[in-house]
Amino acid sequence: MAKQPKKKAVAPKENGGKKNKGGRPSPYKPEYADQVYKLCLLGAIDKEIADFFNVTESTLNLWKLKHDEFSESIKRGKTFADATVASKLYHRASGYEHEDVDIKMFAGEIITTKLIKHYPPDTTAGIFWLKNRQPGKWREKQEVEHSGDLGIVWKEEKTYEANPETNQGD
Repeated sequence: MAKQPKKKAVAPKENGGKKNKGGRPSPYKPEYADQVYKLCLLGAIDKEIADFFNVTESTLNLWKLKHDEFSESIKRGKTFADATVASKLYHRASGYEHEDVDIKMFAGEIITTKLIKHYPPDTTAGIFWLKNRQPGKWREKQEVEHSGDLGIVWKEEKTYEANPETNQGD
């Protein structure tokens, strides 16, 4: 009969019998979800977010996987910021108008006049929008493929120098 290995006696753990995963505890804190949302509204990219929290990008990616609220905050912040900028760029590219109030002083009296300010389309914003939305149609750099012979022939020229030793007796 083969010997059975002896089982080691295990002392109860101080954490209520739960298995200890070991390793360094994560520096993640629940309040980071609100902070990362605000960073994304400012246009921060993952590298900048990682630098803000003083962690590596790989740690930031782990936090995204392990903490749903953190991941959702990043998505919401980036989506809101991108949508806001896209909307403003669209209005700038296509032109827009808004209500305004003109305030003047006349004969010691303040006079307010409601008016509508009109902003014409901005050509540069339109070009930028189209280049990014439809790059196939609106790219600046045209790629031209050339096939065929250019007809260039290289000729090797030979040059000679006079040898000073042979021309001494003249």
